[in-house]
Amino acid sequence: MKNRPNWYQYFMEMAFLVSRRSTCLRRKVGAVIVRNNQLISSGYNGSPKHTLHCSETGCLREKMAVPSGERHELCRGVHAEQNAIIQAAVNGVSISSGELYCTNQPCSICAKMIINSEIKKIYIANYYEDKLAIEMLKDAGINLNLVDLKTGELKKIL
Repeated sequence: MKNRPNWYQYFMEMAFLVSRRSTCLRRKVGAVIVRNNQLISSGYNGSPKHTLHCSETGCLREKMAVPSGERHELCRGVHAEQNAIIQAAVNGVSISSGELYCTNQPCSICAKMIINSEIKKIYIANYYEDKLAIEMLKDAGINLNLVDLKTGELKKIL
């Protein structure tokens, strides 16, 4: 079947669908966690449950002119990868040995959570400059791959 996506395209397209729920004004990110080609959890970036969204309050980082990739603590939002990990925990589902598909490369904060949650592979659609994240993922032996959505081919980063 010519239009049938391979697994990389399939799960990455899911991550992009999930990203459409994001309430972030700067970057919409989606993530899904998979094991044995089965969806386990998903997450998008946005404010914690029962709190105001940035779309309602405005973006603090934008107001303070904080560059991308810096001062993550000055943000109301929880990252997509964090929310996917949290949702698995809330539902009592292990993500150990899982694979993470994310619309963007994880930052160093998310990389630490990914490492400790024992995710083994990461697939991204967009590269994000974070040298510390790359260094930690490499040290932890986690594979990082860039997915070409059109062809479904992978480019190994780590």
